[in-house]
Amino acid sequence: MTGVQTCALPILVRFYEAMVLMRSYDAKAIALQRTGQLGTYASMLGKEAVDAGIGFAMQPDDVLLPTYRDNGIQMLRGVTLREMLLYWGGDERGSDFAGPRRDFPVCITIASQCLHAVGVACAIKLRKQPRVAVCMIGDGATSKGDFYESINAAGGWKLPAVFFITNNQWAISVPRSLQSAAETLAQKAIAAGMPGVQVDGNDVVAVHQSMQDALARARRGDGPSVIEAVTYRLADHTTADDASRYRPPEEVAAAWKHEPLLRLRNYLSEAGVWDKAREEALLRRCNDEVQAAAQAYLDTPAPPPEQMFDHLYAAPAPAQAAQHTALIERVKIHGTDHAR
Repeated sequence: MTGVQTCALPILVRFYEAMVLMRSYDAKAIALQRTGQLGTYASMLGKEAVDAGIGFAMQPDDVLLPTYRDNGIQMLRGVTLREMLLYWGGDERGSDFAGPRRDFPVCITIASQCLHAVGVACAIKLRKQPRVAVCMIGDGATSKGDFYESINAAGGWKLPAVFFITNNQWAISVPRSLQSAAETLAQKAIAAGMPGVQVDGNDVVAVHQSMQDALARARRGDGPSVIEAVTYRLADHTTADDASRYRPPEEVAAAWKHEPLLRLRNYLSEAGVWDKAREEALLRRCNDEVQAAAQAYLDTPAPPPEQMFDHLYAAPAPAQAAQHTALIERVKIHGTDHAR
């Protein structure tokens, strides 16, 4: 495991425990969606090393700008499992998390969070704060103009930002080979005047070390960085997708042989700090925690339909105010089905 000599075994155990919780949560979220109790969900199966490596490297005061596949990082930063399930259940209260209040909500629009990250990092620099804006993007987002404009501005202004690319080989049904002729996605940083590093995204230690280096660089005032973690999306793009239509099964089978949990568990077992008993105990703890969070989510009374207007604008425009009034009147007449 790359760089393991710099990381003591206890922290590796913590990495592994967090990664197992992520996978347990992920499996439950998919089960809830399949039974009509959750909305469309984006699985993080295969991405656990990326999320653990980043989540353990960031400081509480840093600002995370996540995509829809970064629940693991959010989990490590204090967003509760119930809050994340509320989000995926279509409840806006899931974005009003009690944990990292300055972290951004999940971004669905591809690459737009790159622009937000530039604004956040610019504010951090103007205030002379020892904080960093961490922008999460997928491989497909690096083909968007938002990404290029953002790294250009961040490099030119020497902003405290890290642009982290999770290269899981597929932008929905478009393979990495058709997305860009660049040899690596990390090298796109060269034109923006910042370092770009490619790491093994299935190696939690490599991810953690590269993230620590990039965060330290930003805090010193040396500017932004781009990190590309090469991994593989083991699940469908979302629960609304069927990846078997475009991915050969032998490719997926090969990827499972290098998935991050198996890799780290084997290392810990060989090091003598993990065994079957500890594994079974961990699985029970994770299952209990996830089941309790799922029940808390299901027990949360659904919000009224007009909640969609509550956090849209600080001061609603006349058109939105009229729509809000019309919706309330419609609910009075026709009622609403609050069942999840």
